[in-house]
Amino acid sequence: MTANAAWAIDFDPAEVDRARSAFVERMVEEHGFDAAELGAILEQAEIEQSILEAISRPAERVLAWHEYRDIFLTDTRIDGGVAFWQDHAEQIASTSESFGVAPEVLVAILGVETNYGTRMGSYRVIDALATLAFAYPPRSAFFTSELEAFFLLVREEGMDPEALLGSYAGAMGAGQFISSSFRAYAVDGNGDGTRDLWEDWEDVLASVANYFSAHGWRAGETVVERAVPGDGRSAGESDNSMDLNDSLASVREAGYEIASDLPAETPVTLLSLEGDDGQEYWVGFHNFRVITRYNRSVMYALAVHQLGRAILAGVEGLQLDGAPNEGA
Repeated sequence: MTANAAWAIDFDPAEVDRARSAFVERMVEEHGFDAAELGAILEQAEIEQSILEAISRPAERVLAWHEYRDIFLTDTRIDGGVAFWQDHAEQIASTSESFGVAPEVLVAILGVETNYGTRMGSYRVIDALATLAFAYPPRSAFFTSELEAFFLLVREEGMDPEALLGSYAGAMGAGQFISSSFRAYAVDGNGDGTRDLWEDWEDVLASVANYFSAHGWRAGETVVERAVPGDGRSAGESDNSMDLNDSLASVREAGYEIASDLPAETPVTLLSLEGDDGQEYWVGFHNFRVITRYNRSVMYALAVHQLGRAILAGVEGLQLDGAPNEGA
């Protein structure tokens, strides 16, 4: 059992009550909520053991790259992405053009996050956030902030805080936005006056695209390239930083071959991941780092990129075969 997993057994109910009371008091003082109403909602929120267990073992931390990749780079998920693109071709094309974000990235995000909206989570968001805010000390500050954002969001949007469903971490909708990201980046894509990230694909696509645009996505730029140890050398491990602390020149000087004609001073991050046949080496560029802003994991970003490229190849294959695909 990991140190974090111990919290699934050892949380203190009395401390949960104290944290909940302090949260209600702050929401009343800072945001004008009604203490009795907010307290009643939170009293009904369940502290769930399964949430505490899930937060302690996310796939990005316990799986090797080849195991993680195999979750998403499947024929079923690739074909599902092609079908989703075909079904929403006009919306995808319009959103991609408006925000300057690659269409295959928009589709791949939805594929990785919720299998194109088919698995958006079955936990009540209020339960997930209350559990992690009040009963998970390792990240209580973060999830308390998200719980605050959640109550502000449902007040602003006229939502029922006890009805919304999401992931064990409180992420919502087809794009799995946490509450603070929902408030900051969700977009009313069709101008109907609401931001519906569960059923309105124009809102979903525009919101994901807006997130990427706001975090600096650069249209047409390289995401990643393979790096191959040169001259028969055995390359060393990388710290797999999400920051661009290296350059093409420094990585090449370290003994790697990279098929890129970008300037030598181009910032990159060097990645070393456990593949099916040993270590794989990659260099991630600016747009790779942008993908990690959506989920802070280099394996996540690489899976999104590879799934997107596979979906794009499938869509282009249908076009070459003469299948209708207007708007994509």
